[in-house]
Amino acid sequence: MVQDKFKHIAGGEFIGFSNSTFLSDRETADKNYALGYYMNAHKAFPPNTNLMDTFELYFHTCSTETNCDAGSVMAATLANGGICPLTGQKVGLPAKSGVSGAILIVVPKVCGIMVWSPPLDDLGNSVRGMQFCKELVSLFNFHNYDLKGASSGRKLDPRRRKAEVQGEKVVYLLYAASSGDVTALRRYYLSGTDMTMQNYDGRTALHVAAAQGHHEVIKFLLERCEVPVDPKDRWGFSPLDEAVRFGHQACVDFIKHHLQLQGKTTQ
Repeated sequence: MVQDKFKHIAGGEFIGFSNSTFLSDRETADKNYALGYYMNAHKAFPPNTNLMDTFELYFHTCSTETNCDAGSVMAATLANGGICPLTGQKVGLPAKSGVSGAILIVVPKVCGIMVWSPPLDDLGNSVRGMQFCKELVSLFNFHNYDLKGASSGRKLDPRRRKAEVQGEKVVYLLYAASSGDVTALRRYYLSGTDMTMQNYDGRTALHVAAAQGHHEVIKFLLERCEVPVDPKDRWGFSPLDEAVRFGHQACVDFIKHHLQLQGKTTQ
């Protein structure tokens, strides 16, 4: 089912069906019928294709309903290589435009956006949505013909972070752990950052969070990112040692609990 596929892409968010739109499209689709029969006459469809069933599927797909929450998740799934950011499930890369005034904007490996504004231009596109797209590519270096990695005047290119050296990534990761910034850590995790990275001294984000007593960071790293619970730095200290040394009892108890779950002994 097409709707089931859309629901997978949207991570279970709202996907509906407008029967009135379906009936209207089916009754006023002279151009689509003409194009379909023309293509069929020129053998553009696979052998034994039922043309009326194909029309019905097209009209059903055009009558799919959604909202901006679900649409933005679908766009983010497309931008994430077909992996839904909410469920982590790989769901493929289908896409569909509509005449409701909604536009999905996909910037690969960066973000997914959905805008909605019903007034349409002569081509059936959202007037305000198209203006938003123009403003987006005028501000950011996202256009297909912008030079990547080169100067584009005053345009910004958020993707340049992808080319940062490994050492800088470690600094950002450990700084977020040190400051207790779970939001930043979640962003790094979703962008594919290796959450087990170590600095020159062999210290990980978990070491730093334990030393600072950031319980929520430790919980995120162990439960969501599933990082190793007992890595050793160059001096032989583990995150548990750091939590004990700096007197963060709640962190000590939490780390010990995870060690016990893995069948590892603690002192």
